[in-house]
Amino acid sequence: MTKVLCVGIATLDYVYAVEGVPRRGEKYRALDLVVIGGGTAGTAAHAIARLGGRAMLATRLGDDPTGDAIVAELEAAGVDCALTRRFSGLRSPSSAVLVDPQGERLVTCYADVRTPDDASFLPARLPQGTRAVLADVAWVTGARRLLSAAREAAVPGVIDGDRVVDDKSYFDLASHVAYSAATVRALTDLEDPADGLAKLAHSARNWLCVTDGEHGIWFTAKGTIDHVPAYRIAAVDTLGAGDVFHGALALALGEGMTERDAVGFANTAAALKCLRFGGGRIGAPSRAEVEAFMRRQNSA
Repeated sequence: MTKVLCVGIATLDYVYAVEGVPRRGEKYRALDLVVIGGGTAGTAAHAIARLGGRAMLATRLGDDPTGDAIVAELEAAGVDCALTRRFSGLRSPSSAVLVDPQGERLVTCYADVRTPDDASFLPARLPQGTRAVLADVAWVTGARRLLSAAREAAVPGVIDGDRVVDDKSYFDLASHVAYSAATVRALTDLEDPADGLAKLAHSARNWLCVTDGEHGIWFTAKGTIDHVPAYRIAAVDTLGAGDVFHGALALALGEGMTERDAVGFANTAAALKCLRFGGGRIGAPSRAEVEAFMRRQNSA
């Protein structure tokens, strides 16, 4: 199995199904509730394990029951949490998520501001057998350390660029960056994601892509911008779809797939996730499900 080291945030999510996103301060009744692990790096690690990879997670948690639940769920799924640091007296990250009938979500996140930024507990060299590193933007200090180790080991270093960070050189550390459309707009002031990606690619030395939900994925390919369309699906819950995409992308690159094939694989995994309510953990598909879906699409 291909080993991928994920670094960033892991949370415990309270996911509520609602008739519509509240627009004023009053009481609302939820139609369903799922309490499950989330967070960009945590969900990506879980998705990698579901897809047949060996996932390892480097993250920071409190020593509270929330942290206990996060670690227990990840380890039960096969994620190695040896690089997860627990801090005494601190609260672990959590989120309240509202999901409407169209699958769109509103997320309110909490992370303890007292959590130390120190990443010295992370190894300077990648654990033996690591074939890719996936980092988010929630913990740049830790990500920088492991992305540098990935470069030293000549393995793919992937950043989930779901928002802009103050560290302007952070994205340059990665061999591969997968931006959100919102991040590309913020970085370039261009509305069209393909135009924005082209502008970023002009001065970039790494491979870039931008994900834009139902509009698909644009990516750099031999000096041009290529596109993979999104599948036409009836989305039930989009929460965690991006995290599943990034986990699948890092795994595919670690396995040696071409960027185009890796995007297609990750695109399929993210689409299948959207067909199930309950965040990225419940919705994350297995390797067999992804490959069967791709075969059906190719035969059609």
